[in-house]
Amino acid sequence: MGKLMEEKLKSFDETELYYREDLPDKMKAIVIIVHGLCEHLGRYDYITKKFNAFGYGVYRFDNRGHGRSGGEKGYVENFMNFIEDTDSIVNLCSKENPKIPLFMLGHSMGGYITAAYGSKYKEKLEGQILSGAAVIELPIFQQLKEERLFETNPRGKSPNALSNLICRDPVVVKEYENDPLVLKETTFKLLGEVFVNGVNWLNSNIKNYTYPCLILHGEKDQIVINEASKWMYSNISSTDKMLKIYDECYHEILNEKEEKDLIVEEIHKWIEDRLR
Repeated sequence: MGKLMEEKLKSFDETELYYREDLPDKMKAIVIIVHGLCEHLGRYDYITKKFNAFGYGVYRFDNRGHGRSGGEKGYVENFMNFIEDTDSIVNLCSKENPKIPLFMLGHSMGGYITAAYGSKYKEKLEGQILSGAAVIELPIFQQLKEERLFETNPRGKSPNALSNLICRDPVVVKEYENDPLVLKETTFKLLGEVFVNGVNWLNSNIKNYTYPCLILHGEKDQIVINEASKWMYSNISSTDKMLKIYDECYHEILNEKEEKDLIVEEIHKWIEDRLR
């Protein structure tokens, strides 16, 4: 039967984070999922079911300004707020499951948050999995950086216009476009905080990263170029690290019809090897 719970948690500054627990009866491990820009926890139902079948509990939450969480939509005052929100979820998970090994899986912006979390909080997890992590300056945000729009016009709107590049499966793209909880726009402030200021902070702190990690990326990712994952692999201080680039895959490797089950199984094997 297991346990399913949806609740709200007050983060460090009282912002309410909507979160969900999917916990099988007998748990070998727990995976905390951190979603990407504009999306929400509900887009990870498939991998949650797979993880539950492996005996892994899943905690997932909507980042502030996303989904059902509090905070101004598509806005963040400081990139570090995302990292501290994630720590609030980790602390809750640890308190509720003190003897269960914790792992973290982050995709895209969630991959950035995961990497930054790993650089700041070094003793709280057994390991991390990163999917298409946005850990370097990206070509798509070059103009934002040069014009400093996030400083001069912080609440200016940037449309979510890259849906056709998330995945090769047209069904996934259509569902994404029609999903009422997927943000249709974000603010220049959020983009600048994460993809300029946040990335610069990570660049200065990446050597502090020592977690066991599995770094995954799509070869044909046009949103977050795969050089991001190669850079992370080369610059972290972890002794237990693995990098996998998947041919033909776009940005959302966990939604690619042909490859997703293979990739989930790779994650499963990687976690199992670290539970022994």
